[in-house]
Amino acid sequence: MTLYTELNEYIKQTNAVVTVGTFDGLHRGHLQIMETMKNIARSINGKSVVVTFDPHPRSVISRNFDLKILTSFNEKKRILENTGIDELIVLNFTKEFSQLTSDQFIKNYLIDKFGTVHMVVGHDHKFGKDRLGDEDKLRELGKIYNFDVTAVPPENNNGEIISSTKIRNALYEGDVEKANLLLGRNYTFTGLVVKGAQRGKVLGFPTANLKLDDINKAVPKKGVYIVSCSCEREPYFGIMNIGYRPTFEERTELVIEVHILNFDKDIYGKELRVDFIKRLRDEKKYESKDDLIHQIEEDKKKALELINVLVN
Repeated sequence: MTLYTELNEYIKQTNAVVTVGTFDGLHRGHLQIMETMKNIARSINGKSVVVTFDPHPRSVISRNFDLKILTSFNEKKRILENTGIDELIVLNFTKEFSQLTSDQFIKNYLIDKFGTVHMVVGHDHKFGKDRLGDEDKLRELGKIYNFDVTAVPPENNNGEIISSTKIRNALYEGDVEKANLLLGRNYTFTGLVVKGAQRGKVLGFPTANLKLDDINKAVPKKGVYIVSCSCEREPYFGIMNIGYRPTFEERTELVIEVHILNFDKDIYGKELRVDFIKRLRDEKKYESKDDLIHQIEEDKKKALELINVLVN
């Protein structure tokens, strides 16, 4: 995959099959759009081109932006690379850019800059100023500028249409297994390991405190989770706690920390990727340090039982 963050680096194609969107989460519905686009590109000996935006459009358009994202830019890039698309174009979404009408965006970008001959969109795709551009508008403009349009039907899970909003809601409820099912892969955190209060080390369960690579990342409900981890391409399993450490201190800042199983390396300052597997329990305040240690031992026992099932 070739990445373009500057439009002047992109060489206009004569046979570009293009899809445009924010694609937050790159869930199963989004991935079906990618597959459709690649298949069409292969059939005409063309290039599959994904056009996305950074920052998230709603962070520019909305005055009170509080939407939490499912995929950071780096995660989105990695997932798209794994889909096998040919080219990724990242457009800088600004106030000025947001004022483009659907007609202007199609003419100035998709036709003049990208060389689009076929547009692939999701079932609810809307674009342009005030989101007035939809499938019907695209087909109308396609007749003018000579490009075809394919609309991809929604992906369903047990009759429920998959969407980024439903995935966020599942995470906020702590249902990471449902979120993973809708995504088609495990929900992921990526960040740097930073110094913490060393509480876990004192208890005999050292933890890696994680500073997420995007402060707008959606965080699952407070609690304890079984996770898989990757550091310097080495895989591990772990137990993650998301919360405020109420037994020792009522922190005002959310702490995200993971006890990596069978691990004793110094990884401060290194990047850690964490994939959510299952939620174990709520965060709870314990009466004593010994009570907390006993609970962590129980968490570890349950985690190991599940991990043994997963790897065997």
